[in-house]
Amino acid sequence: MLRRPLDAVLYSSTWLSLAALGLMWATFLFWRVHIPVPLGGLIFSATLFLYNLDSVLPYKQGQHPGLSRRKQWMQRHRRALLGVALAAGAVAGALFLRDARLLRLTPFLVHLGLISVLYSMPLLRRRGRWWALRDLPLLKVFLIAYVWAGVTVWIPALYLGRGLLEPVVGVLFLRRFLFILALAFVFDIRDYTKDQATGTRTFPGVFGIQATKWLALLALGVAALLVPPGTPAGHHLPLLLPLLAAALVIWFAEERRPDYYFALLTDGVMVLQFAAVWWSTRGQAVSFS
Repeated sequence: MLRRPLDAVLYSSTWLSLAALGLMWATFLFWRVHIPVPLGGLIFSATLFLYNLDSVLPYKQGQHPGLSRRKQWMQRHRRALLGVALAAGAVAGALFLRDARLLRLTPFLVHLGLISVLYSMPLLRRRGRWWALRDLPLLKVFLIAYVWAGVTVWIPALYLGRGLLEPVVGVLFLRRFLFILALAFVFDIRDYTKDQATGTRTFPGVFGIQATKWLALLALGVAALLVPPGTPAGHHLPLLLPLLAAALVIWFAEERRPDYYFALLTDGVMVLQFAAVWWSTRGQAVSFS
């Protein structure tokens, strides 16, 4: 009975959008400030827009869904996903235009938006197939990590008037980058056979799945050592718990795992990051004005 609504939440990227909102909120909480409600709505709706837009691209809809329940669900609900993307895009645009602080950040936001849109958008045709940014050898995990870290760390920093070169901002950005990079490797493992069939050169395809897991764990290990200057004592455990959870997800990741393993658990590690930080700062954060 719960499977249909759970499928809808997971495969429409609603859960992922909540994870993006949670990570950005966690950054605000690190500085003892609650995320402004309009900005929270913007990050949620913009993530929902971009990921659903990606899922309804014509060339993706033409791909064979294979045995993946996720792909089959997305192809059956293409019109609904397109409607969600258009509605979310309209909401994101309205919230953006109403926020003077965000309007001042337009030049910075444009480059993150371009990477996000061009990530899966066919740019050139070569050897009988269309190529997007994600198809460049070994690049896609770094693009994902950069955009997610930029959105969830740099935007809050700029919104609060902090400089990107401040040590606390730089270390937090690098820590978030490595955290997302490690999780992105999990999705490369999930897509191993598909990427092999389409000729996309990813870390599992080039170096093997086991080596990719060790590389992901190394990224988490380095992230664990990067404690931003001035981190309150109560933050140490919350900063560590999501890394430990991510390590378990990475270690047991296999291509044959059900879709829920990736859509629910792997993305859920990001939600855990927010939950842990929120718990450690409850009653301490103030509203932004």
